[in-house]
Amino acid sequence: MGIRYREGKTGTTRTTTTPRITKLKRALVFVALGVLGVLVVPAVADAKVLDVGRQGGFRTIQAALDAVQPGDTVRIRPGTYTENLVLRRSVTIQGIGEPILHGTGHGSVVSILADACKVRGLVIEHSGGDLQAEDSGILVRSGSVVLEDNRLNDVLYGIYLLRARKAIIRNNVIAGRPELPLGERGAGLHFWDSPENVIEDNTISDSRDGLYIQSSPGNLIRRNRVFRVRYGVHYMFSDKNSFEGNIFTDSVAGAAIMYSSDIQFFNNSFLHNRGFSSFGILFQDCERCLAERNFIVDNATGIFMEALRGSTFRNNVIAENDVALQMFSSADKNLFTGNNFVENLSPLQLIGRTTTTRFAEEGKGNYWSNYSGYDLDANSIGDIPHKIQNVFEYMEGNYPRLRLYLESPAAQAIGTAEKLIPVIRGSSLTDGSPLMKAVPIRLPSTPAPHFRVSQALLALVSLAMMAIALQTIRWGQRR
Repeated sequence: MGIRYREGKTGTTRTTTTPRITKLKRALVFVALGVLGVLVVPAVADAKVLDVGRQGGFRTIQAALDAVQPGDTVRIRPGTYTENLVLRRSVTIQGIGEPILHGTGHGSVVSILADACKVRGLVIEHSGGDLQAEDSGILVRSGSVVLEDNRLNDVLYGIYLLRARKAIIRNNVIAGRPELPLGERGAGLHFWDSPENVIEDNTISDSRDGLYIQSSPGNLIRRNRVFRVRYGVHYMFSDKNSFEGNIFTDSVAGAAIMYSSDIQFFNNSFLHNRGFSSFGILFQDCERCLAERNFIVDNATGIFMEALRGSTFRNNVIAENDVALQMFSSADKNLFTGNNFVENLSPLQLIGRTTTTRFAEEGKGNYWSNYSGYDLDANSIGDIPHKIQNVFEYMEGNYPRLRLYLESPAAQAIGTAEKLIPVIRGSSLTDGSPLMKAVPIRLPSTPAPHFRVSQALLALVSLAMMAIALQTIRWGQRR
């Protein structure tokens, strides 16, 4: 404020004035607020819902998509719509009662070109059949897309992310084309140059690979179920990825991790992956991987390791596999500690003379169900090292045909002779600190509270039935 003095009859008086610069500032503020109101309020107020269906304003979904403005919602009523869709503006597609989007049989059924699109609640089927053209149920070429609660059937690729990032793909069911040979199918979820996506709670079956990730770092894959595919999850040249809480079953391999570094995986199940050259987990030329609390059970080979370097396996269950570990001598400086090796037909096939992989760290090794040592000092660690391979198993690694005689009397005799006659030498691989008891490991996918609730319900029902029975007996006695 400015201050001005004025002479008057009664003396000098002081008055205040507002400078022009202050009035100008206020005017600019009001203009700015007006502009924001013009830009923001109509954008929110004008977001519309466009209905598609017999009772809606549009007969085809694409007609509604061509009429939308960014931020609008297209609501699709029940019915079957035979068309391919292209999303060129940010839009939400919401299916009501699972409407069926039946593709034309050429190209991708849904192509998303705009950022921040959402597709929910659709049944999507009948894509084209050209692998080179990426014919998919949903083809994504943009960022920040949300795809959830959809069912995809009869599609070549399920969902294909092509230079897409920060997508959320949740709670979808994807089924490929089981009538095609594996090599002629697409992946259920295919990533190419697509980082930082979240894939969770999906079910994938009958595709080539469940999830194929190429040149795509920083993705999180969790709580998915994948079965009847070639590889459940398949990494190629994709560093710093993680997956957790998934179930991979009844495939050629639960996971194939190739030419990638810093892959971390926790709490997954790799089950019943059997057949010629089948694996729970396959590693090819990788480094610095971390596996913790996984269940690798009932596979032809539990873990296959070729040129795997500097990786750690901690607190996993490796059980009831034909071969627990199949390892090339190129597997360098890996560590197994705190794992449970239980009832595997063969604990280790070493292809080559030796390996620098270790089976104990800081006085803690692994639990081996066939360990025949003792624990005199009662510290829960065996007093003598556990020899992981006998001489016959060592020979088997380099002469696979010997596997036919693995349980034969001759093989047992050779193993016994190795113990009795020190001249016969096999593998020098040992676990220097074998655990006397299995490490307690539980998967979070089957939480205990459900079991406790079920037991509680059974107890309540039992008590109620007992009370009814007692009351009935009392009534009978009164009569």
